[in-house]
Order: sequence, then C-alpha cells, then structure tokens
Amino acid sequence: MGALSDLSHILAGLSLAGFVGVTLWLAMRPRARMAALMPSLGWLVAAASAMSLWCAAAFAFGPGSAEALVGRALRNVAMLFWLGATFWNVRAPMSRPLRLILRLLVTFCLVAFVFGSASWLRAGGLSAEWAGPGLSLVAMIVASGGLLLVDSGVRHGSAGLRMPLLAVAGGFAMLWAYELNIQLIGALTGTSATTLILLLPAVALLMAPTFVIAAMDVGRERMQLSRTAATRTLLLIGGAAYLVLIGLVGAVARMVGGNYAELAQGLSLVVALGAGGLLLASARARAWLSVMISKHFFEHRYDYRAEWMRFTATLARENDGEGDLYRRVAKALAELTGSPGALLMLPDAQGEYRVADRWHWEAGVEADAALSLRSAFMLQDTGHIVDLDAARRGARDGSEKLPIPDWLVADPRAWVVVPVLHFQRMIAVVVLHRPPVSRALDWEDLDVLRIAGRQAASYLAESQSQVALSEAKRFDEFNRRFAFIMHDIKNLASQLALLARNAERHADKPEFRADMVETLKLSAGRLSDLLARLSPRERGRSVEAGAVAVEPLLAAIAARMRPRRALFVGCEPGLSAWADAASVQQIVEHLATNAIDASPGDAPVQLIAAAEAGRVRIDVLDQGVGMTREFIRDQLFKPFVSTKDAGFGLGAFEALQLAQAMGGAIDVASEPGKGSRFTLWLPVAGAGGAAGTGDWMKVAS
Repeated sequence: MGALSDLSHILAGLSLAGFVGVTLWLAMRPRARMAALMPSLGWLVAAASAMSLWCAAAFAFGPGSAEALVGRALRNVAMLFWLGATFWNVRAPMSRPLRLILRLLVTFCLVAFVFGSASWLRAGGLSAEWAGPGLSLVAMIVASGGLLLVDSGVRHGSAGLRMPLLAVAGGFAMLWAYELNIQLIGALTGTSATTLILLLPAVALLMAPTFVIAAMDVGRERMQLSRTAATRTLLLIGGAAYLVLIGLVGAVARMVGGNYAELAQGLSLVVALGAGGLLLASARARAWLSVMISKHFFEHRYDYRAEWMRFTATLARENDGEGDLYRRVAKALAELTGSPGALLMLPDAQGEYRVADRWHWEAGVEADAALSLRSAFMLQDTGHIVDLDAARRGARDGSEKLPIPDWLVADPRAWVVVPVLHFQRMIAVVVLHRPPVSRALDWEDLDVLRIAGRQAASYLAESQSQVALSEAKRFDEFNRRFAFIMHDIKNLASQLALLARNAERHADKPEFRADMVETLKLSAGRLSDLLARLSPRERGRSVEAGAVAVEPLLAAIAARMRPRRALFVGCEPGLSAWADAASVQQIVEHLATNAIDASPGDAPVQLIAAAEAGRVRIDVLDQGVGMTREFIRDQLFKPFVSTKDAGFGLGAFEALQLAQAMGGAIDVASEPGKGSRFTLWLPVAGAGGAAGTGDWMKVAS
C-alpha cells in the first residue's frame, strides 16, 4: 500500500499544478469577450479554484483525510453553482423541485465547510473519528444530487449546448460518480475503500482537460482533433483500459489466492492476441470497428475535409496504376463509402449504358449487360441514387418497382447505383460493390454520393470535351485544307479558261499547241495533287528543305505563265535557297498571278532574285493599282479577305504560312496607283548544302 500512497501523492501534486494553471489561464482571458461567449465563466473559474484547493488538501493531508473532505465541500459548492448558472439561469428557468434540490445541496456543503473549518482552526486539525463520517455522508448526498442535476440539465438543454460545456459537465459527473461509488462501497462493506480513495487524484487529473477545452473555446482558440487522431486516441484509451483490466484481474486473483493470477494473465494475453490478429487479418472486422467508431463517437459518418481531399486527389492522379479517368472515377466514388469495387457504365450509340471500366470488380458481369433506355431516363430525370437492397425488398413485397435491369438486381455484389450528372445530363453510371459490413444508406451517404457524383461528372465532361475538341480540330484542318485547295482550283480554272479562249485564235500554230499540251499536263498534275491533299490520310504536303536552284525555278514559272503574260526574269547566277521547291514555286506563282491581275495588259511584271544579308531575296514587282498601308497592315494576310469579286482571300495567307514554315517571310511595299513589290525572303543554301546563318530578325525588320 506504500507504493500506492506514493503514487497518490504524486498524482495529487500533478492535479494541483494542473488546476492552478487552468485557473490562471481562465483568469487571464479577456473578460468582455469571455462574458459574451460564456455567461457562467465566473463560476467556471471558481470551480477551477476550488478544485485547486481540494487538490492542495489531498496533496498535503491525503485524499481520504478530513481536511480533503472539507475542501471537497467547498469544491462541490462551486461546481453546483456552475451547473445552475450554465444549464438553467442562462438558458431556461429551473423547475421548482430542481431549484429546491440545488439549494439543499449547497446548504449541506456550506454547513459542512463552516463546521469543518471552525473545528480545524480551534483544534489545529480535524479528527477523522468524528468529522469523517459526517463529511462522508454529506459527500454522498451531494454526489447523488449532483448526478441528478447534471442528467436533468443535459437532457433539458443539450440541443443548444456547445461541446465544451458538455465536457465540463461530464467531468463533474465522472468525479461525483466515482466518489458516490466509494461511499457506497464503504457503506455496504463497513470498511473504507482505501485503494479507490487513493486514486481520487487520478480522476481529478482526468478532469483537467475538460477545463482546458472550455478555456480554449472561450478564447476562440479552438482545438479539434482530426478523425484519424481521434480514432487512434480511442484505440489508445482502449489499450489503456485493457491494461487496467489486466491489473484489476491480477489483483483480484492474488486476493483469491492460488495460481489464478497466472491463469488470468495468460487468458488476457490470449484474448488480446486473438483480437489483434482478427483486426489485422480480417477486413470485415476492421470495417465493423470503423463503422462502430463512426456511429457512436462522431457526429457525422464522414470526415468531409479528409474525404474530399482524397477524392479530388484520386480523380487528378494519373501515375498510380489507375491511369484511365473512368477507372479513377469508379475508384474515387467507391472509396468514399468503403466499397471494395465499382463498375462504370457509359452510353453506347443507341443510348443504353454498358460497362466501360471496372475497379476491383471480379468477372461475372455478362458482356451484353446494359442499363436500358427506360432506366437511363429515370435516373437522369430524377437524379435518384438507387439503394439496390431497398429495391430488392420492394420488388419482393410489390411495394416498389424501379426500372433496374434484372442482371443488376440478381447480382448480390451490387449495392448502390449512382448516376453521374452534369447539368441535368447523365454522362455515366457507377455501380458500387457491397462493403464488407453491409449497411443501409442514410441521408449522409446520399448527400455525399450526390455531390461527389457531380464533381466526378465535371472531370468526365472535361475529358469528353477534349475528345470533341480534338475531332473539331481535325474537321477544322480538313476545312482549312479544302479552302486552300479550292483557291488553287480557282486559279487552275482561270488558267484553263484563258487557254480555251486563246485556243480559238491560235489553235493552228504549232508553238501554241505545244504550249497548250504542256499546260494541260501541268494542270492535270496539279489537280491530281489537289485531290490527293483532300484524302483523310493526307495531313498536308510535308515541307522538305533542301538546296533549290532559284534561276531554273523562276524560268519554269515564267514559262507556265507565258500564256497570260510574259514575265521578266532576273536572277543572280548560281543562287540557291534552302527551302522546299514545291512551296517556293507555289508562293511565287501566286504572287505573279496577283501581279498580273493587278496590272494593265501592257504593264510588265518582273521576277528578280538576288542574295542579300545572308538571305535569298525574290522580288515580284508590278505597276498595278497598288495597296494602301492600312490594307497591307490589317487585311492583306488575313484569311477570307480579298479585293477580287470572285476571290477566296486565301492566297496571300497560304503563301505567308508556307514561307514561315520554311524559315522565311514575305515583305510588301506598295502605294496606291504606283504598283507593288512582294519580297520573299528565304534562307540561303551554303557551300556545304545547309542553310546559311544570318541575323534574320534584323533583315526582316
């Protein structure tokens, strides 16, 4: 018993230090703000101070001493006044019987304190022989009445009470229940429960955190454990309770005698190892424990902050082995409710929903399993989350008939059907696997699944929009290619029409017939190339850079343009550009055609090429109508803008695109009535056959 007395002395000292600290903390809080938050705060400070005095008496004289019983009477007065101020004076009027009980209890405590204090001052101490029984009787009466007041107060005002108030009241109830148990054991056995009395400081030490929580709440310094920390705390408390139980069983066994102590310890170890092994090996046992803890210790089933962070992280994660978005959506919804697997169904061409992906769902679903149009319409119109267990029960008793397919109702693994809606449009359906511990859905499950389904729908809708955008880009590419080809076809048509008009006048000339045959061959080849560019497998002509001799290329262009206009060609000898020959030819032909169209019939059109500043410069000059600077700056190279009545407005735009693809550019100088000069700049081919280096940005400027 000496070791237990020493432990009790240490615990009393710790309790004294703890309650002195709590009292000082409460006393230093801002009074105005605390009074607004807790009108009964003054009595809470008084209760903490009285607890400090009682712990001081227990530390100095022992928990079972008459001095401690006097201190207990003063402590009970402060606790009773806090209860009255908290549960009734502030929130609601106290009933007359309870008001009478409170007054009687306070009177008993004050009488016990006054007589005990007077006797202690007169005699220099209290005698346990005459003071102990009377003070113990008062303590037992006050403990019984205090428990009655706490129960009535909590039941009367629990709807509007904050958790710190309930925590403090629960601490009072715990202390009074413990003390009442001590008094009852003493009354029934005729002997004092010395062990329990010596452990009173431990109970007081357990009460200190309730005052701390109340003080932090009053000062708006809220302390809130996460669900994970709270669960682990509960498990630690359970482990501590297990150790205490082992100690009590061992103590009882030693009191009985024999070898029961070793037997009790062995049985306890076997039970502990069995329970631990069951939790580690059985997912169902872990799920059951999680459900029980959430059900009985937490206000809400879900830790919304943690669950939402995990949900969004699962949807956004792409490198964890769940790369497919559909599988990640199924996984995220399943993890919310603790389901071990899920199916995700998407609409087919006819609108029926079929299984598109699955997460941890074993085989067993038929290949042609589908959600009919009728079921899809019902889920989309109502947004109803279907509890399949309830649907099965309704189908059996005939009270409810939901349009759920038979294969889904017959599968015992299917638990919940969740429509994934995006702006009233159902883009997917998720079927959740039954969890290890089956349970009925409640309002919290439905709300979480409904909100999570909308969040997942935004991810799926974005993914589908990306696919649709990719298809739109392919259509746009085809349309752009077709527009360019139509522009080239127009030029060919104009060239063939001119050839037909000239044939009426010069068909008898051998030179014309030779030019006509060559022109028809070139036109047929151009048309074949254009048709090939319209093929879905053709992604446009690839630009292949190489050394291009400029002079022969310009001469060939002049020869093809001769039926329309004789072109003057001037080129620096041996000039080569690093470019794609077909692209250069297309650009120069377009510029020459525009120059011819813009010039009078007798005005010359010139093609001049030379090397300048490390680049190849090809000028197309005319003496036509010219252009304004505003038109050149704002409209010339924009698609679908043309000064011609039948023009497409794509020639200049396509020419600029081709030039830039080869690392070149097109420069324009023009004035109204004075003609125009279009300059094509290209990289020069060096001696080694590669593009020459030069500061192109300075040249272009």
